[in-house]
Amino acid sequence: MNKEQLKKKVGQRIVELRSQKGWSQSDLARASNKDRQAIEKLENGKVNPTIYSLLEISKALGVSLKKLFDF
Repeated sequence: MNKEQLKKKVGQRIVELRSQKGWSQSDLARASNKDRQAIEKLENGKVNPTIYSLLEISKALGVSLKKLFDF
């Protein structure tokens, strides 16, 4: 798996987990102290997030980092 594929997989996983909670991108942005555009770029695989950003998102979604990467 290359870098671009990994970014897309992580983004798809975040969409999946967010959707399971019935949340919009704005809901996740508020819960993780990010802006909606940052969430959109992350979900679309347009950015290379830091591990800390992923930790904040996983906490907001109520899952472990391991579960975030369970794809």
